[in-house]
Amino acid sequence: MRASATFEVEAFTPVDPPVDTGAETGCTVAVVRMVKRYEGDVMGRSTTVFTYALDDTNIGAYVAMEAFEGSLDGRTGTFNFSHSATTNGDDRSNESFGIVPASGTGELTGITGSGGISVEADGTHRLWFEYQIPD
Repeated sequence: MRASATFEVEAFTPVDPPVDTGAETGCTVAVVRMVKRYEGDVMGRSTTVFTYALDDTNIGAYVAMEAFEGSLDGRTGTFNFSHSATTNGDDRSNESFGIVPASGTGELTGITGSGGISVEADGTHRLWFEYQIPD
């Protein structure tokens, strides 16, 4: 099945103290806690641990782990999903996106799958899941 939504970031809070990687590179490494709100086939919110390495022109990469609570196509519950990408300013490449096995609860128990994120020219953020839930 496929479920899609738009989302907005409601909170973007740096984790304090900052990450000490022990090495100085051309990119700043940081960890933030994000809260996102989803609307569409995916309804609810997630809390995200977002780690990134970016230079001052937004070239770099990120890795994120999300804990989602809400509904997909009307089925309610919770689950985790992870995603990462390389950025070269405004574009995305080397993307990875997956639902964490065994993380589903409620009507989302047993959920598996993949998905993706895109950002439109006007700044609209979209997310979709290609998922399966056992009968």
